[in-house]
Amino acid sequence: MGITSDFHMHSSFSGDGKTSMEEMILQAIACGLTHICMTEHYDPDYIDIPEEEGNFELNTDSYLYELLRLRQKYENQIHIGFGVELGLQPHLKKEFAIYTKAYDFDFIIGSSHVCNRKDPYFPGFFEGRDADQAHREYFEAEYECIKKLPYFDVYGHLDYVVRYGPTTNNGYTYEKHSDILDKILTHLIDNEKGIELNTAGLRKGLGQPNPCVDILKRYRALGGEIITVGSDAHHPKDIASDFDTAFTLLQQCGFTYYCIFQSRIPEFIKL
Repeated sequence: MGITSDFHMHSSFSGDGKTSMEEMILQAIACGLTHICMTEHYDPDYIDIPEEEGNFELNTDSYLYELLRLRQKYENQIHIGFGVELGLQPHLKKEFAIYTKAYDFDFIIGSSHVCNRKDPYFPGFFEGRDADQAHREYFEAEYECIKKLPYFDVYGHLDYVVRYGPTTNNGYTYEKHSDILDKILTHLIDNEKGIELNTAGLRKGLGQPNPCVDILKRYRALGGEIITVGSDAHHPKDIASDFDTAFTLLQQCGFTYYCIFQSRIPEFIKL
């Protein structure tokens, strides 16, 4: 039957989303999905950017109110989870501890969008150095985040940094950074945290998901089992994008299950 759950989606409640939550839900239903989880951005103390790039200070109360309204409206057609994507930075430990206890989330993605006060989405992150140096800084910052901020269920798009550099992922390999990546993966596994297979990399021309296939294989080889699948859709057309490819890749990487979450507890769905 394939993968029928998209666990990384954004609506207009996210600073970089323009589509209403209801439109996203209707498209998910049209795609034949049985479960989705809205994972709106919550990136406090994000870097200073032009106003048109969006504001990532999520109004969580308004978001939850709308989600509950739509969950009831479409309860016979699809299951809608209440999730959030936290933009992790080490100095936000206390804020995230309070925030994640204040709401009954079904699912929390931890992501690194800001690395040492720069977002790899913008060219300035890569200026004055080669891609390997930029990638290394990003992975080391991720490792610090996962050690200090345990307030998530899966780590999102673990190699997000390769999406936006001047060379994208040309010349990028797991082997170049295997020492720090293995530390990341081992820490996640030891602390019962998962990762996601994020299909956005495929539609953005990388030829790979995020993280890349070799990281997925390594996570599984180290004993990792908790993995979700998400499109990272900000527009209806991207919901469940490349899920057929994701299904095949998971099997090739040694997975026999993928996960969905409810009340922050993973449920394993057989591939």
